[in-house]
Amino acid sequence: MGANNGKQYGSEGKGSSSISSDVSSSTDHTPTQAQKNVATSEDSDLSMRTLSTPSPALICPPNLPGFQNGRGSSTSSSSITGETVAMVHSPPPTRLTHPLIRLASRPQKEQQASIERLPDHSLVHIFSFLPTNQLCRCARVCRRWYNLAWDPRLWRTIRLTGETINVDRALKVLTRRLCQDTPNVCLMLETVTVSGCRRLTDRGLYTIAQCCPELRRLEVSGCYNISNEAVFDVVSLCPNLEHLDVSGCSKVTCISLTREASIKLSPLHGKQISIRYLDMTDCFVLEDEGLHTIAAHCTQLTHLYLRRCVRLTDEGLRYLMIYCPSIKELSVSDCRFVSDFGLREIAKLESRLRYLSIAHCGRVTDVGIRYVAKYCSKLRYLNARGCEGITDHGVEYLAKNCTKLKSLDIGKCPLVSDTGLECLALNCFNLKRLSLKSCESITGQGLQIVAANCFDLQLLNVQDCEVSVEALRFVKRHCKRCVIEHTNPAFF
Repeated sequence: MGANNGKQYGSEGKGSSSISSDVSSSTDHTPTQAQKNVATSEDSDLSMRTLSTPSPALICPPNLPGFQNGRGSSTSSSSITGETVAMVHSPPPTRLTHPLIRLASRPQKEQQASIERLPDHSLVHIFSFLPTNQLCRCARVCRRWYNLAWDPRLWRTIRLTGETINVDRALKVLTRRLCQDTPNVCLMLETVTVSGCRRLTDRGLYTIAQCCPELRRLEVSGCYNISNEAVFDVVSLCPNLEHLDVSGCSKVTCISLTREASIKLSPLHGKQISIRYLDMTDCFVLEDEGLHTIAAHCTQLTHLYLRRCVRLTDEGLRYLMIYCPSIKELSVSDCRFVSDFGLREIAKLESRLRYLSIAHCGRVTDVGIRYVAKYCSKLRYLNARGCEGITDHGVEYLAKNCTKLKSLDIGKCPLVSDTGLECLALNCFNLKRLSLKSCESITGQGLQIVAANCFDLQLLNVQDCEVSVEALRFVKRHCKRCVIEHTNPAFF
């Protein structure tokens, strides 16, 4: 599989030896030496072949000295790999002060506390905290660790990171190894995270789609070489997929079923996709028509993030509200064409909406804020930073209707003054986070009113605001747990 990739895969042991070299290439920059525990003779090599699981050649890099062509050489016993097991030495026995009491000398072996003394279940528990590439390294230590490292309980999640790693090949090798007990299907694998792996292509996603029918979570953020077709394959062949992160995948313009899936798998899908969480941040090419298709197929969406999808307009939000009435969290930050009409559509979510980010939507004014405040009374989080059209009137509407607000960012809103802060402080007692960065009209008086009423305040951002040291000290006295972000050099 590894030596003849691209033509015809070789034998099981030889081909699978590329797992560790592919998976760990992003972090292991030191030259790897021969394994300490690899067999040093023909007899030990033969005994390892009789194991029920593949030999350590499956994950040992083929270029290791002393491990050529799947056989251990006589020189391998003298070299030690960089990933050998660390030995923890106990301190020498303490001699008692009483002259009549002597400690019997202990054998040298008993003075060493080796990790090998741990039972299997303890090692498996330790391995469960390791990322995929480290887990593959552990499998190269010895036969026992090899068997434990491939325990199915450790392979519910695959996490690969790094720009240089050959992700397509790593996914193919890993899934083939995990499919040994259930040919061509990885029933245990539920989460795949390959964020930031720029070498991931449609071929890697197709491998996931073919082998992982129980997949529930897929994160491929920053993998800009994948296209719509690969995403269509995944959502069509993985009917249980609930969490999809394609942020930074600039070629992805839509989420839909393949045509074949729409026809053949309609009883399975009901022509719908079960995705509830979708992050399409920085998918610059996404347009209203693509959002229309997404909304029509992903009707169960509860979390949707469309940050910096700069081509979206109010029309796309209208489609969204028609098909996805269950949305709880929505971000359209930096969508410059979203205006008050878009907020009127968003307000149709009513009390279901908990989180809304409209940061730097320059066309939003008090009118749009009033729609949201009137109908979305259970709003907990609002980010309106950079919406320069918002004034004290908008803050007043928000404070009187969304009294359970916990986090508010109205930074860079120059028309918001102490008047708006006073109304906010007298109505939103549960406020925990407040950002007023670069609000030129805010003074220390407004901050003192907030501090006197919002005792649970935990974060206050007043950077680039003209507030006095006395006001900042007042906030600190009344809000004991509050972290104040400021630019006043006299306050510390």
